[in-house]
Amino acid sequence: MDLLLSLLTPNQRNSMDLKNLQIIVDNWIKDHGVRYFDELTNMAQLTEEVGEVARIISRKYGEQSLKENEELSDLGEELADVLFVLICIANQTGIDLESSFKEKLEQKTTRDKSRHKDNPKLK
Repeated sequence: MDLLLSLLTPNQRNSMDLKNLQIIVDNWIKDHGVRYFDELTNMAQLTEEVGEVARIISRKYGEQSLKENEELSDLGEELADVLFVLICIANQTGIDLESSFKEKLEQKTTRDKSRHKDNPKLK
């Protein structure tokens, strides 16, 4: 936990609040969505949303060109769709994303402490 806190400014330390996002999504599902889609459907939804992000990235930042009369969706909106479905999957499978994310970040920080700084490809 201390490793994680060291990466944040004092003002940022309280703003990483995935728990509240999970509660908000759960309440939205209960109020507007009737129930969660099953896990396989949500996995397909997540794949679809990630594909939409990839389409935007490949055309806006990559070498792929737009088709005639094609307009790109908003990247922020598509990333939010990915986050929403990801939170749905976490909720329905009992995953505490905040706890899992903190553990992963601490693991990566310990494991990769100097790995990227020492990588000549990144200089």
